[in-house]
Amino acid sequence: MKFVFTDKKVNLPNKVHAYAEKKVGKLDRYFKADAEASIVFSVEKDRNNVELTVRSGGTIIRVAESTSDMFATIDAAVASVERQLRKNKARLEKRLRQDAFVRSVEEEISSFVPEVEEDEFRIVRTKKFPIKPMTVEEAVLQMNLVDHTFFAFKDVDNDGAFSVVYRRNDGGYGLIEDAE
Repeated sequence: MKFVFTDKKVNLPNKVHAYAEKKVGKLDRYFKADAEASIVFSVEKDRNNVELTVRSGGTIIRVAESTSDMFATIDAAVASVERQLRKNKARLEKRLRQDAFVRSVEEEISSFVPEVEEDEFRIVRTKKFPIKPMTVEEAVLQMNLVDHTFFAFKDVDNDGAFSVVYRRNDGGYGLIEDAE
């Protein structure tokens, strides 16, 4: 696993990075060889924050934790990733390493993350509607007219690519575009 460390508004000793590499490195057994872990450290109002993002192939897992101790925050972030992996175990087994969820007796004893029963994704309603070509401004207007928080459309300014506009919590608008 490749590691990328970022310290925001804080200078951390190398032992913190070494500790994070050791702890996050234990997640390596879940991911293929091309996995990359990005760890962002920051301190705000006497709280130590860690944002951990693991990318492996097309799978991205992101967690953010905050405690009063940086080492405890790292532990909490690793535990959160493990919890997400276990919760979605059945869905992720095809995307992760083949033996990712095979555990030894030592690991069973040392793991602090309890097994979580997996919930199924339940589609409770399906809607079909034509996705019309329009500009971003027209899509925002249409979204506001139907009083929704998002609106899907084909962007005429982007060669008819599938796009989504959405209302942000700060009152602004966001745009999601197809990268292809």
